[in-house]
Amino acid sequence: MSVAGHGSTPKFVLVLFGMHTVLTTTTQDSPVGTLTLASITDADAPRIALIEFGHRAPAAMDDLARMFHATVEPSVDPPQCPALSLLVQELAAYFAGDLRAFTVPLELAGTPFQTDVWRGLLDIPFGETLSYGQLATRVGRDAGASRAVGAANGANRLAIVVPCHRVVAADGTLHGYGGGLDRKRWLLDHERTVVGGLFARALRA
Repeated sequence: MSVAGHGSTPKFVLVLFGMHTVLTTTTQDSPVGTLTLASITDADAPRIALIEFGHRAPAAMDDLARMFHATVEPSVDPPQCPALSLLVQELAAYFAGDLRAFTVPLELAGTPFQTDVWRGLLDIPFGETLSYGQLATRVGRDAGASRAVGAANGANRLAIVVPCHRVVAADGTLHGYGGGLDRKRWLLDHERTVVGGLFARALRA
């Protein structure tokens, strides 16, 4: 399921039964470590299918390649795929504190429940958090489904842009982040600092 927002470049290769599907990959340095990025190109417009931290990226890439029967190809630098190029720009702006809402097109590749949870994550405002139980309620489940929501969070392949780091325990403590709690803490602190700076500037205006 795609969501609009938001080596070699993607190849539009015509084969007998349709267009060949390509996952085009690149990496991007960031304050939370190297990110592996991938766009998917098929009969639809290119969209982002992967934003992962280094240790999680290989397994996630393999899953996507199997799911879409796709060939994995490295991108040129800078990326010429429009989705990857936009993502690189938007991530740089996010880490610089200049961007709070991503517009890059996304591929939410998961079960119906997972995609419901991921869409719920996209609705959590920059600089704010929800508990797992609150997120469960938002996606139409009982608050007791927090464990299932946590599992869907853990299956998210679009770190930062689909902001699973904004989900915390009911008491506000940090739990379970695939990228590690240090990264989760950094991302939340970064967003709160940006929001605080904007508020301070508004007061001075």
